[in-house]
Amino acid sequence: MARTTYRGTLFRAGLALILLAMLASAAWVYAGRWEPSRGDYPVQGVSVDSTSGAIDWGTLHASHADFAYIRASAGAAYRDPAFAANWAGARKVGLRYGAMHDFSLCAPAADQATMFVTTVPRDNAALPPVVRLAFNPDCGKRPSRDSVLASLNTFLNLIEAHSGKTAVVRMSKDFNDLYDVGGGIYRTLWLDRNFLKPDYAGRAWVMWTASNMRRLDGVDAPVEWDVVAP
Repeated sequence: MARTTYRGTLFRAGLALILLAMLASAAWVYAGRWEPSRGDYPVQGVSVDSTSGAIDWGTLHASHADFAYIRASAGAAYRDPAFAANWAGARKVGLRYGAMHDFSLCAPAADQATMFVTTVPRDNAALPPVVRLAFNPDCGKRPSRDSVLASLNTFLNLIEAHSGKTAVVRMSKDFNDLYDVGGGIYRTLWLDRNFLKPDYAGRAWVMWTASNMRRLDGVDAPVEWDVVAP
């Protein structure tokens, strides 16, 4: 009798594990396909870089995206190796496109701006440039808020002079929590939060990265899925 009870317990435990695995798999598939309602956010697009792998830009544009932001550079010494191909690919199929720079607290602002403007062609058709503010594990420096805001203003003024457009500031919650960028840099804001609308900037955002795990036809790896406020 005891052995029968033990076997029954094992069976139920195994069944529960199988069900949990099935639910986890279904949730992962759903997350990869999810996007905010087009009725609420008619304009939606992607952010990509070299980690996205090969991109069939024609398929991506025809099936999903209204625009693409393409990482161009990071810090003062990194050019994304896929930038030129991605820039040309998006332009060729008629997709709206723009360039993004990952800002570093460990490199001079002027040197970072030089990296960006020597990587990104001057292009009147391009979307406004974006500077992304997020903590990088390779950089442990945490300057004062005044120092960070001054560096950002230097960087922004230089890339805006190059592009002829006012830049967009994209920032993570933890970066804004420490530096209150939203209260000190007066540019269009782009915020990040998977699946739930963000509210950490103290003022309205214009762009939102709603998912960093979207899977799309035409792209090898998951991409960031972005929406524009209506």
